[in-house]
Amino acid sequence: MGENGSGKSTLVEAIAVAAGFNAEGGSRSFTFSTRSSESSLGGALRIGRAPGRERSSFFLRAESYYNVATEIENLGLHVEEAYGGVSPHERSHGQSFLDLLTHRFRPRGLYLLDEPEAALSTQGCLAALTRMYDLAQQGSQLIVATHSPILLAVPGARILEIGDDGGLRTVAYDDALPVHTVRRFLADPGRTVRALLDDG
Repeated sequence: MGENGSGKSTLVEAIAVAAGFNAEGGSRSFTFSTRSSESSLGGALRIGRAPGRERSSFFLRAESYYNVATEIENLGLHVEEAYGGVSPHERSHGQSFLDLLTHRFRPRGLYLLDEPEAALSTQGCLAALTRMYDLAQQGSQLIVATHSPILLAVPGARILEIGDDGGLRTVAYDDALPVHTVRRFLADPGRTVRALLDDG
């Protein structure tokens, strides 16, 4: 987690590229390119994985999932088995994300997700939290860049915050900035909004 512009999406993208994923998302077999915009960080990273650990993998990037959905259609992939029975373009953005988590993500996988909450309602985030926890219990590893206090609450998650200086530090759930900010807002929405408007 980190503020906008802190580099969390860049870091997840770089890990994905270093692990052999397409920079726009998808599985390792996706090779399409709509517009090259990835940083060079992926070429500088070295990652280690235990041999045979992964049975499945996917890189979900909220900002380019439309392009991934189009590639799924272009490749004629079996949407019945892996994507909930319909093309991702035939469902809402949030529904297609949840279909992906439910049907395409399997035990003992490696899943990199960049701001998956961008397409999800509050209920959708709760459903994603449940599925992410189940996958972790089944031996999967998930690396997630998020602003969502709901997704940060996955039991057993290690929360890394990217600070203003670009450094990474582990933080407790209660100390995570999105959690603190949302709690302060919900404690008195009217006062928070008035303070924001008075400052503007």
